[in-house]
Amino acid sequence: MSDVLVLNRNFAAIQVTDWRRAITLVYLDRAQVVDEEYRTYDFEDWCELSQYIKEHPNGFVHTPSFRIAIPEVIALKFYDKLPDNEVKFTRKNIYEHYGYRCCYCGKKFSSSDLNLDHIVPRSRGGKTDWLNVVTACISCNLKKGNSLLGEMGMKLLIKPSKPKWWGSCSLVLRLAIRKKTSWQKFIDQAYWNVELEKE
Repeated sequence: MSDVLVLNRNFAAIQVTDWRRAITLVYLDRAQVVDEEYRTYDFEDWCELSQYIKEHPNGFVHTPSFRIAIPEVIALKFYDKLPDNEVKFTRKNIYEHYGYRCCYCGKKFSSSDLNLDHIVPRSRGGKTDWLNVVTACISCNLKKGNSLLGEMGMKLLIKPSKPKWWGSCSLVLRLAIRKKTSWQKFIDQAYWNVELEKE
């Protein structure tokens, strides 16, 4: 399923979200679907229109009673930006955050050859959070065991960090990577109007 471009009340691109969240926002009347001619549709109108759409670039969601086209662009009705999300603390997200690399030796491994390691072991007061849990290959994990890094003469080659939600990254860069034809006019507007990051 596809990503959806989110606009603020002034039709300026502010975010990219997943299709589930987009449809939920439209259903809750917090957003409207926007077409390439800047026409807007509430949930009921979009459901009705979807019955006449034969093909849609983002596809459809089917329920027992109707089908709805997954919008390509939505506009928020009451807010200028979506609330920040946090990346969920899951095994998959931790592996992806570190690029399937062992944070101790720096080598890349398959998921079956990686473990999660508490830098400061839980038995020694270490927390289970982004700044204390890293990926480790089986060899490094066994070597470290229940010790502190200094005790084993080990160090981290990849610094532990909390990943940023991709929605807070550079909007123009994200849009350029995920660009769709239907987003183009909104991307162009975002390019000229997005606040530049201060160094």
